[in-house]
Amino acid sequence: MTVYIQIQGQLHPLEPRGFSAEEDLQRLIAHYPEVLASVLAEGEAPETRWLLISREMGIPAEREGAAVWNIDLLFVDRKGIPILVEVKRSTDTRLRREVVGQMLEYAAHAVMYWPIDALRAQFEAWYIQQNQDPDQVLRTFLGVSEGEDTDIDPIEEFWERVGSHLQAGRIRMVFVADEIPLPLRRIVEFLNQQMESAEVLAVEIKRYVQADMQVLVPHVIGWGGPVKRRTLQRRWDAPSFFEALARSKGQWAVDVAREILSWAKRRMPDIRWGTGLVHGSFAPGVYLQGKVYRLIDVYTYGKVEILFQYMTSPPFDRKEARLEFLRRLNAIPNVDIPESSIDKRPSINLEVFRERSNLEAFLQVLDWAVDKILQIPSGGA
Repeated sequence: MTVYIQIQGQLHPLEPRGFSAEEDLQRLIAHYPEVLASVLAEGEAPETRWLLISREMGIPAEREGAAVWNIDLLFVDRKGIPILVEVKRSTDTRLRREVVGQMLEYAAHAVMYWPIDALRAQFEAWYIQQNQDPDQVLRTFLGVSEGEDTDIDPIEEFWERVGSHLQAGRIRMVFVADEIPLPLRRIVEFLNQQMESAEVLAVEIKRYVQADMQVLVPHVIGWGGPVKRRTLQRRWDAPSFFEALARSKGQWAVDVAREILSWAKRRMPDIRWGTGLVHGSFAPGVYLQGKVYRLIDVYTYGKVEILFQYMTSPPFDRKEARLEFLRRLNAIPNVDIPESSIDKRPSINLEVFRERSNLEAFLQVLDWAVDKILQIPSGGA
């Protein structure tokens, strides 16, 4: 196939040219991960951006052991999913079964023996070596500003997500070459079809040059045909939710959340269990006139979110109604939600409801809100 580029009204053929060294391709991807991320995103928005953790990331063969192998590139996406990238040139005869065995060996030991502290330390060392502030790099990647008022430290929460994905084996393994041979294509498609927690993909990067200009054309292999792209997520349920909450906060939090769920089954029985990869949640709902109304979301990290942000239908579409809801919540001891939050998703620590009277007061406020919803006239007027 001949590729042309138009310059000042003239068509110029681009010469196909492979990479002279594996190092060239590896360095290119390290500096421009969007070459891979864009083709793997399939049009999704920036959740699929990648952040380089390190080049030549060491992998031990035992717990607390020294590195035995090195993966060419280690990235994470904004969901915290680790992405192991192995780069080869088409002239490398190992770009067949051997490289697959190598990658699987790397992945098996990485999920077992990569402590999150080691990954974080390597990330920090890499960016310090590049004369960049690691925290600022990560904040920019996550889209948060230093000093931004959030319930959870975004940097700590991000590393927690990365660690949780590793422990669960939720990773992506990506082979990259200037040409992916047919045997490797078949293996990648088979593995990606069979695996539940992980994805195995290959990206072929064609390179064309003209004078001092180069054009890169990436093509993903592993989706299409009988292989469908899967979104790495999990579906929570009551047992998994309460197990995670017990680990995160303790039995007292489980008791509080069970009380809220018991109330919900009576008053807002449309329970939506979350699909978060790290944090579980449930959001009670009540179905009325073709809509499901939700007031709260309860999370395994020990908070209850008040869903003001999504109250866009009567009765709480009006600011005055949300302010009344807020006033009733703030009447509960140790609850102090600012008025500026009535268009957001403020949270209350479950800790507040360890006091039985506070929990009862909270459920009474929710009862009041449900009654308001059920009083909506036919047609929602």
